[in-house]
Amino acid sequence: MVIKVFVATSSGSVAIRKKQQEVVGFLEANKIDFKELDIAGDEDNRKWMRENVPGEKKPQNGIPLPPQIFNEEQYCGDFDSFFSAKEENIIYSFLGLAPPPGSKVKKSPEEASSLPNGDVVGEAQGTTEGTEKAEESGENEAQKEDNEDAGNLAESQEKNKTQGMKQHFNYLPTNQTQPNALAQS
Repeated sequence: MVIKVFVATSSGSVAIRKKQQEVVGFLEANKIDFKELDIAGDEDNRKWMRENVPGEKKPQNGIPLPPQIFNEEQYCGDFDSFFSAKEENIIYSFLGLAPPPGSKVKKSPEEASSLPNGDVVGEAQGTTEGTEKAEESGENEAQKEDNEDAGNLAESQEKNKTQGMKQHFNYLPTNQTQPNALAQS
């Protein structure tokens, strides 16, 4: 399977060029096979890309901008989707590829939620298990509250530090010059 990246080699937009370079550079750096298809110089590429980007993924004007990413005929997404997948470390899933052997790649939420036996994570399989999950979620809520409290404490300490610095610098006169020790001697 070959990843297709639709780009515009003669784009006048610096933002589009940077996004295209980021996608292509990432694929090259990770040795992912891909094919760069120019929509600026090839009307067939432009037409194919526009026709195959799903309607809900097209902007209001109906014309999707490059880069657009496909796995063969299957639409993967635009730059924003690519960037999110990269940040969440689910890029191989996003591209519809198996991660390389030995890689520490997270599974997408869809992949992670299905168990090898076909069950979906989160479906209650028994009342005992449901009770255990409820108890665990109560513990998780308590942990989240503790983490939020710790975050608020750090935020509060930073705010106090900043206010203290402001008070220190406000204490110094701003429109007076300090006497030069050398000039007085």
